[in-house]
Amino acid sequence: MVEFDFDSEELMLKLQAIRKKAVRLSMYRLGVFFGMAAVLILGLAEHPIWFAPGILAAWFFIKLVGWYNFQKDQEAIYLSLQKMGDQADKRIKRTLSGLDSGSEYSEKNHPFSSDLDLFGDHSLFQLLNHTVSKGGKDRLASLMKRRFDREESTARAEAVSELAGKHLFLQAMEASGLAFRKDEISGKWTEWLGQPEKSSSLYRLLSVAGPVGGVSLLVLVFMGIIPEAALGIWILTGVGLLSRIFHPLKAAAEAIPSATTLQSFLVRTELIEKEDFLSSALRKEKAALSGSGVGASVLLRELDQLGLWAQNRINLLYLPINLLFWTDFLLFIRLSAWKNRVGQSLSHLPENLENWEVWVSLGAFESELEGSGKFDWTDGVGLSGQDLTHPLIAPGKAIGNSVDFDPSRKIVILTGANMSGKTTFMRTLGINCVLGNLGLSPFGKSLTLGPIQLYTSMRNSDNLGESVSSFYAELSRIHQLIERLESGEPLFFLLDEILKGTNTQDRVSGSEALILQILKTKGFGIISTHDIELSSLEKSVEKVINYSFHSEILDQTIHFDYKIKNGPCPSFNAHKLMELMGIKFQN
Repeated sequence: MVEFDFDSEELMLKLQAIRKKAVRLSMYRLGVFFGMAAVLILGLAEHPIWFAPGILAAWFFIKLVGWYNFQKDQEAIYLSLQKMGDQADKRIKRTLSGLDSGSEYSEKNHPFSSDLDLFGDHSLFQLLNHTVSKGGKDRLASLMKRRFDREESTARAEAVSELAGKHLFLQAMEASGLAFRKDEISGKWTEWLGQPEKSSSLYRLLSVAGPVGGVSLLVLVFMGIIPEAALGIWILTGVGLLSRIFHPLKAAAEAIPSATTLQSFLVRTELIEKEDFLSSALRKEKAALSGSGVGASVLLRELDQLGLWAQNRINLLYLPINLLFWTDFLLFIRLSAWKNRVGQSLSHLPENLENWEVWVSLGAFESELEGSGKFDWTDGVGLSGQDLTHPLIAPGKAIGNSVDFDPSRKIVILTGANMSGKTTFMRTLGINCVLGNLGLSPFGKSLTLGPIQLYTSMRNSDNLGESVSSFYAELSRIHQLIERLESGEPLFFLLDEILKGTNTQDRVSGSEALILQILKTKGFGIISTHDIELSSLEKSVEKVINYSFHSEILDQTIHFDYKIKNGPCPSFNAHKLMELMGIKFQN
C-alpha cells in the first residue's frame, strides 16, 4: 500500500501537483471507460474474443479509480495540514477567535473550571484542543476538569514528554482524522458487533449455487440451449431466497461506519501500530487497539471491503449482478464469519481512538507552545511557583511572578490597585496547576505542588432565574470551601475580592473570621481584597503574609509593572481611574 505524505513543507506546491495529477487520472479514466464499453460491445456484436481486452480494460479502469481516489485523499490531507497550520499560527499569536471554544463544557458549580478560563472565548481549551471528534472533545474536556491525581499526572507527563518529540506522528494523526472523519459513530455500531450472526449450511450452499447457476444459465441461454424465460424464473427464485437475508444485511449496512470514517480509523490505527513507544501509558494505549491479538488495521481492511459491499447493495449496477448470481449470500457468509471471529474486538476502537485524540492534543500543546518549565509533585502540602506566566497571554507580553507556600506561610492577603494584575496572577497560578495535573509543563521556570485539590471563587454572578444574588452566590462558594476544608481535605484556594457584595465593616470582619477558620485546616491560598485593613493581620496572626501589586500615576496615565511585591499595597488608583473616565470630583 502507498503511504500518505504528512509533511507540511511546501504545501502549496504539493497541492498544485496533486490536483494536476488527479485531473490527468480523471481523463485517463474516462478514456479507458469508453474503450472498455467499446470492446464489450464488439464482444457481444462480433466475437467473444473481444471480451479478453474488455476484461483487461475493466481491470485497468478499477486501478485508475483507486489511483484517482488516492490523489483525492492525499489532497484532503494536504488541505487538513494547511488548516492545522493556520490554527497553530492563531495559537502561537494567541488570536484564538474562530477556534472551537468548548463553551458547552463550562460548569458554573465546578471547583475551578469557570474561574480559570478553561472553556469559552480565549480559553485554555482553544490552545489545547486538537481532537477531531465529539467523543475526543468530551474526553479532553473531562480530563481538564478532573481532580488532581499525582500518580496519573506523573504517568501522563512521561507520555506527553515522549509525544512532544514525535512531531510528524502528531501531525499525521490529527491530519488523517480531519481529512477523513465525516460522521460520528452511533450506538448501532457497538450493538451490531455484539450480536452474533447466525449462518446456516443452506446459505453456504446458496452462496456457491448462485454464481455457478447464474453463469451456467447465461452460457446456456447465450448458446440457445434453453429459452431466455429460464433466466426470469431464476431471478424470481433468487428474489425469494435473498429476502431471507435482506434485513441482516440492511442492519449491517446501517451499523458499519461510512467508508471515509473507516479510512480515518484505518490510517490512524496504522500510524499507531507502526510507532514505537517507551512510556507505559502509551504502550498500554497501543496494546488496547489489538484486543484479539490481531492488528486492528488488518481487521479494518477486511471490514472496509465488506462494508463497502454491504452499503452499495442497492446500487443500480449491483442489483442485476445480485439477482443473477445471488452474491448477497456470499457477502452474508463472509460478513458473518468476520463478525463472529473478530467483530467484538473492534467494538472498543472508536473509544480507543478518542483517547489517542486526547494524547495528540496534549503532545501537540507541549510541542507547539512555549511551556517549558519544570513541574514536580512533593509530599508536603504546599506550592512553589517560580516566574510563572499565564499561557493565554502572548509570550512577549506575559510578566512572570513567583510565590511560595509552606507550613509557615499559608494565607496570602493580596492587595493592589485596580487593573494592577491581582486577578491575572491568581488565574496564572490556578491554570498552571491544571497544566501540571494534565502532565504538561508549566509556563515559567518551575512549579512544585503538594497532594492538594484546587478550589476557586472568582466569578460569582447573580442568577435571576434562581433568585440568587452575586453576594449569595459567593457565600455559597465559600460555604462549599469551608465544608471541604473541615472534612480534612487539603485545598489550594484562590478567592478574588472576597465578600465584595457587602459593606466594608461586614466585609472586613467576615474576612478576618474566615481567615482564622481556614488556618485551623489543611487549606492554603490567596485572598485578594481592596480592604487594606486586612493587611494588619500579618502582624497579629501567624502564617498570614502580605503581597501586593502596585501602580504609578503619571499625569493623565497610570503605569503598571505587573510584578508582585512583598507587603501591602501603599496606594490605590480608583480615584484617578474615575477621573480618567470622566467623573469630576469637587475640591
